[in-house]
Amino acid sequence: MLKWLWLSLVVVGLDQASKFWIVSNFSLYESISLLPSVNLTYVHNTGAAFSFLSTAGGWQRWFFVAIALLATIVLTVWLSRLKPTERWMAVTLSLILGGAVGNLIDRIAYSYVIDFIDVYYQSWHWPVFNIADSAISIGVVMMLIDMFRSEDSTASQ
Repeated sequence: MLKWLWLSLVVVGLDQASKFWIVSNFSLYESISLLPSVNLTYVHNTGAAFSFLSTAGGWQRWFFVAIALLATIVLTVWLSRLKPTERWMAVTLSLILGGAVGNLIDRIAYSYVIDFIDVYYQSWHWPVFNIADSAISIGVVMMLIDMFRSEDSTASQ
């Protein structure tokens, strides 16, 4: 099922191209309204999801690089062991893998991740994120759906 790595490459390509465009066209912290409740806002995230450990002093960079490298290996091996009928899980793993690699590239190159999608309601803002984060989130939701589908089929037997 490694043929699904094309999807990971598409995610990495879209992620890196969008980040390049943001860096080329925005100043740090610059923000423009894109849609109601959605801004493009250029920020650097030295932490993980929701800026976790973003103020940890620098050691977190290599910690997150190590986690991403380990995840990349595990996801690639898992993908390679899927049966041809497990397309849903292949898409799931490929999305997560592409997102992990997209953010890994940033961490190695810059020591932070470039984020730019700012979703908000009134004065409440979701943490700013990027395409890699979106792919990871979609993949995780798909994995949860798969788990519940599997539990439902097991319970009905």
